[in-house]
Amino acid sequence: MKIILLLLCLVFAGCATKGTTVVLIENPDGSVGQVQVSTPAGEKTLSAARQSTTVTNPSAPPAPVRIMDQTEIERDYGQALQALPVPSEAFLLYFDSGTPNLTADSKPLLEKIRDAIVRRSSLDVRVNGHSDTVGTREDNARLSMHRAEVVRDVLVRAGIAPSIIQIFSHGEGNLLVPTGDEVPEPRNRRTEVLVR
Repeated sequence: MKIILLLLCLVFAGCATKGTTVVLIENPDGSVGQVQVSTPAGEKTLSAARQSTTVTNPSAPPAPVRIMDQTEIERDYGQALQALPVPSEAFLLYFDSGTPNLTADSKPLLEKIRDAIVRRSSLDVRVNGHSDTVGTREDNARLSMHRAEVVRDVLVRAGIAPSIIQIFSHGEGNLLVPTGDEVPEPRNRRTEVLVR
């Protein structure tokens, strides 16, 4: 699973301590990564939410790690946090074997995708078509492109501008569930839609 680090690394003047402060904050899903802050004189590792350290002199080690109060984070970095882009919304749609036909369970998601695009005033929607490993690589590349086109066309008929939708074909090259060749895995027959 890919972990996204959200950290604030800002140079600020006019505060009690001048220098570079690094603060590790939670990802939108609540997970926390890890970051190392180092100078030639030493390093500190931040691995928990709200841990911070400051480097005031490049020839000195980073300051001891401390937990920054949420009020302090909001006061000092509120504007930067508000400027962060809203995380993408991701949707998975599944297809019947060997076809560009959505499964019955996936069809209701199309309206949710449309609503997310409208609510976010999105100008960047990515539709990534995929297949399982049944059939040739060439056929699966075409099939996954057809699946992406089907989703795009449904969104366009629902009022979404085609100019904001990009479609891609991954064929069997990016399996959600790793399998051998000729394995009919339903979770690999999918289209991922990212609304940014």
